[in-house]
Amino acid sequence: MNPVVYQVIHLLSLLTLTAGAFYGFAGAPETRKKVLVITGVASVLMIVSGFGLLAKLHNSQFSTWVVLKLIAWLGVSALMGIGYRKRDKACLFMGLIGAFLFLGIFTVYYLRFKL
Repeated sequence: MNPVVYQVIHLLSLLTLTAGAFYGFAGAPETRKKVLVITGVASVLMIVSGFGLLAKLHNSQFSTWVVLKLIAWLGVSALMGIGYRKRDKACLFMGLIGAFLFLGIFTVYYLRFKL
């Protein structure tokens, strides 16, 4: 498969996962199951497409930037379902999601090219 396809799937999954996580802090409780299914699928697509990109573009070399990206993915994925249960801590969790997103983006655009 073309690496561009993996990249598009990866980015669309990231947008869906992030939007679903933020929607969880504002959405109605009856939307919980539907949103969690959509973001769960997006999370799986994100990790599969990420490893697809790693295999196609970097010969499956598992370096520091890959570990940091996995931490960022795991953090956002873990926080996506908490929004419905912990609405009183929404600001904290949205800040954490923002930090994980920054970590993932910084890792790709800075560390990957420097290491």
